Amino acid sequence: MFHKQPTIHVGKRRLLGIKLKQRQLRYYKKIGLGYKTPREAIEGTYVDRKCPFTSDVSIRGRILRGTVISAGKMRRTVIVRRNYLHYIPKYKRYEKRHNHTAAHVSPAFEVREGDKVVIGECRPLSKTVRFNVIRLDTTNKGRKQFKSF
Repeated sequence: MFHKQPTIHVGKRRLLGIKLKQRQLRYYKKIGLGYKTPREAIEGTYVDRKCPFTSDVSIRGRILRGTVISAGKMRRTVIVRRNYLHYIPKYKRYEKRHNHTAAHVSPAFEVREGDKVVIGECRPLSKTVRFNVIRLDTTNKGRKQFKSF
């Protein structure tokens, strides 16, 4: 069996003598929340069952921002590091903390280590993945910049 988008019927070649356009049919959607659908998701040819733009995966719940620390070791999955400060009332000071979150990355994005990404919560996609990359922040790409910590 070959990969195809489940919402597109491949066998529909002609409709009673009406010629279809040469362009192949493709399903894509807006995920809402003010995030645009990437151009590659609309014009591309990839098939990804876990992509929020071209499949039935919906983004709901938390929207988080972080830095990609591991990309390429897993297929279509990245590890996102989120830094934050935790207040210690006894000492009246903050301590640095972080956590790692696994997120699915659609083939519509080219994500490398060090990129800033926005991830959105979705249904469980695997044992550890519950988030999907919904935007790639490209500000100051390739330049040195001040790190938050």
